[in-house]
This record gives sequence, structure tokens and C-alpha cells, in this order.
Amino acid sequence: MKCPKCGVDDDKVLDSRGARDGAAIRRRRECASCGYRFTTYEEIDRDEVLVVKRDGTRQMFERAKLDRAIRQACGKRKISDEQIRTIIDRVVANIEGEEVQSATIAELVMSELHKVDEVAYIRFASVYRQFKDVAQFLAAITEIVKK
Repeated sequence: MKCPKCGVDDDKVLDSRGARDGAAIRRRRECASCGYRFTTYEEIDRDEVLVVKRDGTRQMFERAKLDRAIRQACGKRKISDEQIRTIIDRVVANIEGEEVQSATIAELVMSELHKVDEVAYIRFASVYRQFKDVAQFLAAITEIVKK
């Protein structure tokens, strides 16, 4: 692992422990060259899964793409990085099979966001469900208020 400060590829692991409900391993490292300490996470790679998009095209699943979409929905909300990583871990853990519909992933994300922050949920839903006007926003908000 390259040191983020000096770029040297020589470090030692000071501490390892499970993180995010066992979905990752957190490692505390120290650079042998400059002594800088940093943290890395090791997690299961789900890149072998194909995502079937609305138009029928297929793409390899990318955790980073899911992370960007969720972070955009959570922008300027009081949602911690740890909460976002937990949401992503739960979604990834629920992906089954070699192919998954993008709609299935979106529903899993919305289910997790609804538990954490309703505004982030509405933001994500507005993009996924392609809201066309204010009436669709109002219908989604009314649905949340009723629950």
C-alpha cells in the first residue's frame, strides 16, 4: 500500500479489525519511510455482477458509481461517511446472482435511505423515478408523511 503522504510502498499494519458489520476490514497502517499513519478498508469485490439498465444494456457493477449516486442524494445533509458506507454495504450484500436489474438496486438504495434521511430518499427517488413535475414530488412526500 502506497503512503498517501510520501508515496513510498512500504508500510506496516498496526491494527486490524472488522468494520461495517463485518462487511469490511479496517487496517491502521504506518509508513516505514515517513512514519505517517493512515487507515485502509478491505472489502469484498462484487465486480463480477452485471447490472441490466432500463434500456437493456449491461454494465459491470461498480461500487464507486453507487457511492457517488448516494453521496449526491445525501449532499449537505447530516449523514456521516460511516452511514453512507453502511448503506452501500447493505445494498451490496442484498445483490444476488450474476445479473441484477438497475431497478432492484435503486429500490434497495431507496429502502436504506428512507431509514436514514427522508430528504436524501426523495432526492434519490426523484432521479431514479424520473420525476417530471412538482406533482410527483408532492405525491412522494405525501407518501412519506402518511407512514
